[in-house]
Amino acid sequence: MRILELLSAQTVCLHLQAQNKQDLLRELAHMLSHAHPSICAEDFFQTLEVREKLGSTGLGEGVAIPHGKLPGLGTLVACLGISQQGIEFEAFDKKPSHLFFALVSPESFPAFHLKALARISRMFRKAPFRAALLAATTPQVVLELVDAHDV
Repeated sequence: MRILELLSAQTVCLHLQAQNKQDLLRELAHMLSHAHPSICAEDFFQTLEVREKLGSTGLGEGVAIPHGKLPGLGTLVACLGISQQGIEFEAFDKKPSHLFFALVSPESFPAFHLKALARISRMFRKAPFRAALLAATTPQVVLELVDAHDV
């Protein structure tokens, strides 16, 4: 599975509007629901919120990977959002997060969920990749970057 298979131009936002963690989770949930109408935005938001209460998915280096599992979902889906101003996300390095990759998977696919999280976090470890995402000017550029760095 390639990470690019989880994204589309509809699921990439270059200018997130949220100012805090809760609003960010809600914005990501609405973006994903808009692209995948079978996903209820409120259900996805609550899934992300419950997961965040277990511990922040803020990885540091400006990256957060909020994720969760939804019953009845047929496949993994994701969205990627960028906040130029940054949002406090309780990352271990105490710095704001700018890059948000939200992932939701069916409850029945735990192995795929873990593999996707591992691939996503490997991509975001690369400083040049993070910098290029922050400089991206179109969703298509973001998709090309994801494709090129998903190795």
